[in-house]
Amino acid sequence: MQEQKIYQSAKKAILLLASLIISFCYYSCSQKPDNSNALVNKKYSMYILGKDGKEYIIETNSLDSGKILPEKQGAILDAKAMDRDIIVKNGSYYHLNRKKATLSKYNLQNDSLNAIASIPLKDFSIENYFWVGTDSLLLTGLDINGFKQAKYVVIETKKMKLISSGNLAIPQPSGKFTSMSIGFVELRKNHLFLGYTYHQQLSSSNYTTSDTTYIAELRYPQMNLLKVDKDTRSTYPGGINTVQSYSFNDEHNNYYFMSCPGIALGNRPDLPTGIFRIKAGEESLDKDYFINISSSLINNHAYGMWYLGNNKAIIRSERKDLFKGLSDHYSTAHFEFYLVDLAAAKVLKKLNLPLDKGTRRECVIVKDNVAYIAVNSSTQGNFIWIYNIQTGSLKKGLELAGNTDFIMRIDNLNP
Repeated sequence: MQEQKIYQSAKKAILLLASLIISFCYYSCSQKPDNSNALVNKKYSMYILGKDGKEYIIETNSLDSGKILPEKQGAILDAKAMDRDIIVKNGSYYHLNRKKATLSKYNLQNDSLNAIASIPLKDFSIENYFWVGTDSLLLTGLDINGFKQAKYVVIETKKMKLISSGNLAIPQPSGKFTSMSIGFVELRKNHLFLGYTYHQQLSSSNYTTSDTTYIAELRYPQMNLLKVDKDTRSTYPGGINTVQSYSFNDEHNNYYFMSCPGIALGNRPDLPTGIFRIKAGEESLDKDYFINISSSLINNHAYGMWYLGNNKAIIRSERKDLFKGLSDHYSTAHFEFYLVDLAAAKVLKKLNLPLDKGTRRECVIVKDNVAYIAVNSSTQGNFIWIYNIQTGSLKKGLELAGNTDFIMRIDNLNP
């Protein structure tokens, strides 16, 4: 909400700071475009925001080395129709154009991102997505006008056909609360868990959040409400996962999610960022489990969490001593990455990476005992860093150069 407004302002500011001249030698040492593989599925994709405000999708087979210039090797996007809040799976991209009320499926072909199928989706703002099957996509969201009514749609993505849709039987905001957010979705057999909370509008440009995390349990696919669990240890459970990841299952099917009460999401900085757990086979929060991130050695709020395996996770935390407020939260390099031990319920250490910038980003891919971490550094450039999960070593991998200002997201195209 607030951060989205800051993001749009940042984009406008970036246009005024456009870099118009890049030397010939800078280009000559970069990778050359490989148009021969334009129709071949690549392994990874990257969403790039340029210094001049242009946006690009780039697909590549390697994040380990090399250099890419988005203006040379990327597909330029229509910023009016596309944004970073995309869903990526099996070589395709899904995006909701709220103005046109249409969810479209895109493929990258011949250096262009082309819509290959669409489905109407009226009065719907996506909050979270969940793949309930190989080609069955569950979207949860809210009505556009008031963000008060929780809604859902289930889509068969091969043919882009609507399977089911309707309102979710979750209590609407009332009293001083004027809107709500759905922060995570988890399906266990025929039980669907939704984390959510409520917001209070303080002014035309400011809001705050309830002190409570709510978890609704519904029967799936009927979508009737079974119960609502509450917890006041933190608030704003999860976040919009088309923009950034906040939850996962471990190898034993224990479910973990992060709360985000910091100023960029919940705007309840008096409450701690925390990690919660729902044990495998359980239908309620583990009341004995909570990692207080804000009182750990991090001593700040965090946004974003990714699972490494073997009870370890990476979280991305802000440095409150390095930014002044939401006005520079996105543009100032102040984010750090930390390693968390979920079994011991403690923060282990800070990763030796440059300070990162960009409030919310999908910036970690875990594959074959390696975590690829996208870092937008003001001093060292924009790189994919390679973290060896077993040895703890870090080194630079692929560089995003040229017109690159922000690596907005990195995705595994064909997991």
